[in-house]
This record gives sequence, C-alpha cells and structure tokens, in this order.
Amino acid sequence: MHTLTPENTLPADGVNGTLVGRAWVPGAIAGPSPVVLRGDGVYDLSATFATLSDLLDTADVVQAVRGAQGRLIGDVASVLANTRVDASPAQPYFLAPADLQVIKAAGVTFASSMIERVIEEQAKGDPARAESVRRTVVDAIGSDLRAVKPGSPEAAQLKAVLLAQGLWSQYLEVGIGPDAEVFTKAPVMAAVGTGSAVGIHPKSEWNNPEPEVVLAVTRQGAIVGATLGNDVNLRDFEGRSALLLSKAKDNNASCAVGPFIRLFDETFGLDDVRRCELTLRVEGDEGYVLSGASSMGQISRDPADLVVQTLNRNHQYPDGFLLFLGTLFAPTEDRDHPGGGFTHKVGDTVAIATPKLGTLRNVVTHSDAAPPWQFGLGALMRNLAARGLLS
Repeated sequence: MHTLTPENTLPADGVNGTLVGRAWVPGAIAGPSPVVLRGDGVYDLSATFATLSDLLDTADVVQAVRGAQGRLIGDVASVLANTRVDASPAQPYFLAPADLQVIKAAGVTFASSMIERVIEEQAKGDPARAESVRRTVVDAIGSDLRAVKPGSPEAAQLKAVLLAQGLWSQYLEVGIGPDAEVFTKAPVMAAVGTGSAVGIHPKSEWNNPEPEVVLAVTRQGAIVGATLGNDVNLRDFEGRSALLLSKAKDNNASCAVGPFIRLFDETFGLDDVRRCELTLRVEGDEGYVLSGASSMGQISRDPADLVVQTLNRNHQYPDGFLLFLGTLFAPTEDRDHPGGGFTHKVGDTVAIATPKLGTLRNVVTHSDAAPPWQFGLGALMRNLAARGLLS
C-alpha cells in the first residue's frame, strides 16, 4: 500500500480544521492517547483527556481541544509514514479514532443500495443469480425510490402494493418503513484505522467495501464531528440469511474508521456532512481498478434522524458512539467473469475519500490473517492506570 503522507491523507485544507484522533505513543509505558493535529505537529492530549470518549464528551469540545497544551510527539508526516500494517512500535503511529465508543451502523439508507440488498436476498447470496434477479426486481419496483419518504403515507401505500405482488422484503421495510436499521458494527476497541489491514471472512466469495461518513456522537446525543469508515460487507453471507448479519459484518479487522475525526467548528458542520461526496478506489495486485462514489445528498434519512433513532429513551450510550450513515455504493460490475459481480481479492488496496475529511486507506486480507484483536477494554484500563491517567 502507498506510504501515508499529509498529501494523500489529510483533508483538502490540511490541518485548518480541528482534527482529533488517537495514536500509539511510545515511552517508558507505551499506550494509546487522544491526539490533535496542529500546524507544527501531532500533540498527545492524554494529560487532559485520558480517552477520546472523554475528549468528545467535553462541553465546548473545540475550545477545550484548542486550549489543551498537549505534548508534541512528532510531525504529521513522520507519524503518518509509520502508520502502516508493519508500524514500528518505537515510533508513534495513528490508530482508529475510537476507544470507548460503541460503533453503530445504519443500513439501507440509500435507495440504490436498498435495491441491491433486495437482490442479495432474492439471489440467496449467489452472485451468479444477481443479474437476472436485478432485472426482475427493477422491473417490478423501479430503480429510483428516492422520492419515497421513509415512514410516510406514500411509503405505506407502496408497501401495500408490493405485499400484494409478493415482493415485499425486510430491506424495503427498513428502507422506506418508519424504523431505520441500526446495528452494532464492531465491539468497543475493535475498529482498525487508516494504514491497517481490513479483514474479509475467508469463506466469503461475494463481498465489497462500503464507503461511508461516520458521525461522532456524545452520550447526550450531540453530533460533534465526523470521519470516514469502511463497513466491510459480505454480500453472500447476508444474502443467504439476514440472521447471518453479525457474521457478515463483524469479523476481525472488518471495521475501518479514520483517518481522523473532524470536529464541528467554524470550518465544518453537519450541513457539510449532508453535502459530502465520497469517492472510492479499489486497486488489485493484478492491475484491476474499481472506482465508485457515494453522495450524501441522496440519503433517504437525515443524519440527525438516524442519531435520534439510535440514542433515545429506549437506548443509551454512556461513552458515546460512532454511527456509520450507510452508503449509496453497491458494485455491480464483473471483476473476473461475466455474471460474477465484484468481490475483493487479498492484496486489494481501498481508498475512501472526501475533501473535508481526507482519505481512509486500507489493504485487504482475510480476517484470520489480519493481526488478531488483542488490546481490548481490560488492556486499555490497565494501560491507563499504569500511565497514571485514571483519576
């Protein structure tokens, strides 16, 4: 994979926004720390905020970050250069910008990807059947459902028509029904960051990346920033049965987030999220290239509504959460042979980008070959205690 640099990783305006994240910091007792990127380097904020969750939940978080002196751990370029699969532990490197936050994901939030989920279901996870099923489904329900507002009377009427035709689907239910699909994407501390390997289950033969905007939300439900995510998806597993969703979505290294959280300040806000245009590029070792895009302007449910459906009187998140907002992207082009569709190969590099949030870069491997997840909540608490950061 390409070496990470400020030019291929940072937002288009560099560090002019308020960029926070996490880094592994070497020392007498090495460990993960919340960091902020400034014009003269990367600063460790752990003396003020033990965890990124604490930082994000601070009142007036932007001013708190700007007022925290921090400790310089290196320039941005050198820390990025060491942010790779074989990172040297003797030098700092960036981690996924999440620690205690639960990682949630909203599914079927775009009309085009909703139709692809219906096709997966009808094809029973078999990519060879997808094209014929796609023609049948599109002929029956059309290819553009963006005008249908989820939960509206018009959506209820459409549901009645499709039920009468025997074409109703669980994916249409969450796509245009009143209740959004919100699931847990990864356990706390399990996400990988930019420069890391992302894992595909070795038994999957039909899978794809999912480029998404990811919101950072406090325990009170305030949206304080955003980052990028790859909701690695196994189309064959979920297509066989929706009850395999956890196996399709949650495997070792199957959730990538980063490179940094851009806090909402005078340079960036929720309306910028609503206007985000994401690009995706997959490059294979054999010279294969796939380009795609996802436009937040075509989302069926507003990001703020998805947050309300996630955190409310029925469910709380005392350490906050990250929320994947879903994707418009669902690859249908063939990679190896006609009718085979797209699927990843080991060694693929994946780059997800948008000007305001930078670029998230990862390399694909199998989940059983990715570095095993070993640093969990217990390890974090013991590390923070050993560093004298727990009060």
